Amino acid sequence: MSNTKQEEIFEAAMQLFAERGYDGTTVPMIAEKAKVGAGTIYRYFENKEFLVNSLFIKCVLQFSEALKTNFPFDSTIREQFTHIFYQLFEFAKYNGNALLFINSHNDGYYLDEKSKDTFNAFLDFIIGTIENGKKQGIIRPLPSAALIAIVYGSFVMLFKMIQSGELEETPELLKELEESSWNAIRVI
Repeated sequence: MSNTKQEEIFEAAMQLFAERGYDGTTVPMIAEKAKVGAGTIYRYFENKEFLVNSLFIKCVLQFSEALKTNFPFDSTIREQFTHIFYQLFEFAKYNGNALLFINSHNDGYYLDEKSKDTFNAFLDFIIGTIENGKKQGIIRPLPSAALIAIVYGSFVMLFKMIQSGELEETPELLKELEESSWNAIRVI
């Protein structure tokens, strides 16, 4: 399959999975959106589960790469948090469907071990930063999963509000949102 055709199938599947969920999306729907025959999809993807897992891994790796790009490993926890926060928005701005797809499928019953391992490796990177901050007494001593939920949960909601036009993304807004998110998890 040409990379272009594969990308078209992935893009169609991502949009449908993000909008309709795994169970609400069929291979014929994906084929129609990608403008290919259903048989074409089955020639390259064993089944819908294989397709969703391939797409999930691809999206998580892209998301992980976005967060790790130019990561300030030798900087303060505060600077590392700022980097992660802005990279989240940067990724979402250009990969909104991928973000929503990851968000709505990260605990899907249909994910295989490779998908789960890829997602856990992504989380381990963020958890490492959080744990470092907790050891330094900078980040609240709450479970890392709870701290991620506080920041990531609000981030996803804010992204949806910006995407729908309820909020206008401005540098000033992002600066205030980043500071508010930091204040939510830092030791006061």
